[in-house]
Amino acid sequence: MYMFMLVLDNPDHLEPVLEVWEQIGVRGATIVESTGIHHLRRKNVPMRYFYQASGLVEEGHVTLFVIVESERLVEDCLHAAEIITGNLNEPNTGVFAAWPLMMVRGVPPRSKEA
Repeated sequence: MYMFMLVLDNPDHLEPVLEVWEQIGVRGATIVESTGIHHLRRKNVPMRYFYQASGLVEEGHVTLFVIVESERLVEDCLHAAEIITGNLNEPNTGVFAAWPLMMVRGVPPRSKEA
């Protein structure tokens, strides 16, 4: 089994990514609202520059954690996500990382019919 993480810079991509992953066999995901250190430091604007009418909006990211059965499914999920987000090597798209798991509890094996 493998775990992968996808940090979406654009939270609007969440639903489309989840839909396409479900179509290719992902059975669940943990979703966490998140922010990165670069974004956090960039957000610290001196109060004299903050105006209510300026349109400043709190923005963050969404991080997804997923456990899948095979490395092939990890690769399929990466490819599907990049169709929506664009190339993750480009700025302001997101981050994808995957790793093998030594032990997993609480994730039932996929049935043969699925």
